[in-house]
Parts: sequence; structure tokens; C-alpha cells
Amino acid sequence: MHHLGLTRSVRRVNHALHTPDTFIRTQIPGMTKAAAIIHASPALGAAFTQYTAEMEAGGTLGYCAYQRFVYVLEGVLEIEHGETVHAIAKDDYAYLPEGVERRVIASEPTRVAVIEKEYLALDGVAAPEPIFSSEPKVAGEPLMGDADLLVRCLLPDTMAFDFAVNTMTYQPGAGLSMVEVHVMEHGLLMLEGGGIYRLDEEWYPVAAGDFIWMGPYCPQWFGAIGKTPAKYLIYKDWNRHPLG
Repeated sequence: MHHLGLTRSVRRVNHALHTPDTFIRTQIPGMTKAAAIIHASPALGAAFTQYTAEMEAGGTLGYCAYQRFVYVLEGVLEIEHGETVHAIAKDDYAYLPEGVERRVIASEPTRVAVIEKEYLALDGVAAPEPIFSSEPKVAGEPLMGDADLLVRCLLPDTMAFDFAVNTMTYQPGAGLSMVEVHVMEHGLLMLEGGGIYRLDEEWYPVAAGDFIWMGPYCPQWFGAIGKTPAKYLIYKDWNRHPLG
């Protein structure tokens, strides 16, 4: 069905909204029996890459020279780590350090959010080790004391990590207590529910499946709307000097 050129997707200098009606699948070298919806990359102005991989049973992500974070949206992934194979399912995730090849294969039809970024090392700080965990097992912390807005930090907040990935869950009617403006950029995937996002001077309705990129210093605010909680997965660069 044609929509006469209408879409909620937008591209601005300092932010972008990418909605499912505009998704295009492509191949990344090394992928097999899989396709990628590339949401953010340096071509957009981002300093990281984020995509959704849609994998058939037996599909693989292929080799990545950079650090990689994967979050299972549905299905099951098997990740080889040495002689151990970790099976991760919906809402499980893994952090894989830079420079170590890992075989990542879907044992059934699977969708996974993937974040890849070149690692910025710090003198005297050891690089991170692999992590295999599950989002529901991470304790939620109220943001600024608001029990209706819970943050789960999926990676340790140590100087070894140069980025953070969190989930944020809003009860219906909950919202950020302030408009945020900061040096970090974001990649945000809506997992559940919906609401209204302010980006720069514009306001956007957003729903599960949408992706948002926010550049550095982009004014941003979110409020949940509807009868069910809103939840998103959010990336930000972290723990490094602005001069690199």
C-alpha cells in the first residue's frame, strides 16, 4: 500500500528518527544468511555503528575488528568464547572486546541489536573482558529518585569501558525531569511502548521499533504516553576526554 510519500522518519543535522516503514535491508561483509538494517554510522555523523541484524537459523554476523555489543530482541544466539559456547536469548546481551574473533551464530530465526565501535584505550587501564548477561537480572535504579523511571546499566561504569549501554523503562505518564544537553551522542532503539521525544526544537511521536540518533549537544527529552510502559535501549560514548 502506498503512503503518498508520508513517513515519520526524519534526518536533521543533529538528530535522526528511523521508523520501520523506511527500513532497507543490506548485507555486511562476513554475514551469512542474515541482513542488516543500518540505523547509525559515520555516514550519518555518528562515531559508532548500530544496526539490527535479522538472522535465519544458522546465520552469522561475521568478523568485527572493533568492540561489539549485541542485545537479543528475539530468538537465540550462540557465541563462541574460547572453548565455551554461550547461548543468549531474548533480553540477554554480550559485550565482545576489540581484536578478538568470536563466532556469532543464530540457532533459530533471530533479531539482534548490534553496536560496534573502535576502542579508545587509556594508558594504564586494562581493556575490558567479555561479558555475557541478561537485562532482567540487572537491578533497576530510579533516575533522579523517580521510581516510575528505572535505568538498568548493562555495562560496568569503569574507565575500562569507553561507552555505556542502558535500558530505560518509563511507567505510563513518566518523563525525564529535564531537557538534557550534553557532549555524548546517543543511539536509541525503542523496545516497548511509545511516547513523545523532543529532539532539538522538534517533537516526535515514537513507538516500539523506532530508532533515534542524537548528536552531541542535541537538546533531548522523552515522556511516555499510553497504557503500557515505554522502554528503550540506549547507547552513549562515555569515560573519555572530549579531545580524544
